[in-house]
Amino acid sequence: MTHRILIVRTSAIGDVVFASALPGAIRRAHPDAHIAWLVEPGIHELLLADPDIDEVITWSKAEWVKLWKSGRRLELLGRVRALRRELHARRFDMALDLQGLMKSGFLTWLSGARRRVGLGSKEGSQLLMSEVIPRGGEQARIGSEYKYLAEQLGFDAGDFLPTLKVSPPAEAGVLGKLAAHGLASGSYAVLAPFTTRPQKHWFEDAWQALAPQLIDATGLVPVILGGPADAEAAARIAAADPRIVNLAGQTRLPEAVAAIAHAALLIGVDTGLTHMGTALARPTVAIFGSTCPYQNTGRPTGSVIWLGLECSPCRRRPTCGGKFTCLRDITPAMVLERARAMLAAGEGA
Repeated sequence: MTHRILIVRTSAIGDVVFASALPGAIRRAHPDAHIAWLVEPGIHELLLADPDIDEVITWSKAEWVKLWKSGRRLELLGRVRALRRELHARRFDMALDLQGLMKSGFLTWLSGARRRVGLGSKEGSQLLMSEVIPRGGEQARIGSEYKYLAEQLGFDAGDFLPTLKVSPPAEAGVLGKLAAHGLASGSYAVLAPFTTRPQKHWFEDAWQALAPQLIDATGLVPVILGGPADAEAAARIAAADPRIVNLAGQTRLPEAVAAIAHAALLIGVDTGLTHMGTALARPTVAIFGSTCPYQNTGRPTGSVIWLGLECSPCRRRPTCGGKFTCLRDITPAMVLERARAMLAAGEGA
């Protein structure tokens, strides 16, 4: 019997990267399976080039929320019914809720799959599952909870390292943008300074100090990546040295993946772009403060700097009054030293 399996992990970019090894684990256990992934638009572009995913289905949370807030409940109900029909038509026999939230649990239930497995389900979503698997595994290892889920379900987890595929059109596009700045593959270092939460940001003055030191020490040109909302902050960092290339807001996700795949080095905070560096096996230095989802990247070329202060991780509830000592005490010199070590590890790999 052909297994028809739906993965529900609608967001965020970093978490989708962490879970990206799951389709391969399913495929190794069930070569003939039909594997689909339900995800939000935009983020879905990360998954399109994965040969182990047969189908990417998008769900617009923003659209549903807008309909709800504007009082257009009947129209929203129509969207819910349309998605239900779309999912039921695919006759999934298993749906995996990787988020364990009520929204993801509802989408998993909506699939009509007889076997609905929730990972650490909460917020009442456990009532919508046929079974719940607790979050487990080696907490310090990247993607450990998803690896644990794969093992519990009998999939072939293997080393279960995050993996991303580069889209050839996106690769051609971003290499053209880099060439316009005189950059070739392997001649630059990606900087990923931005997230949606300020308590995860390393300080702008630290980035401004690091960039010229990085150029002088390694010869690599810093290339800043980020979204449109990061453009102003990126411009302030780039102003520290005319040699810095600022591409913030100028790359879609597939182009960002390609840019990172061709980088000699990536330095970033706890954000999806940084986790892409690990997924693409590039020499990577991840700077953590208020969060610490993993310390073991699973790769000799990946390293996490985290000071492990008593108040860290505080996640969304900082207690330092905005001082963010957990990040302020990470100096450019520390980051540069770790970056040189990862570059050396990459040369020896």
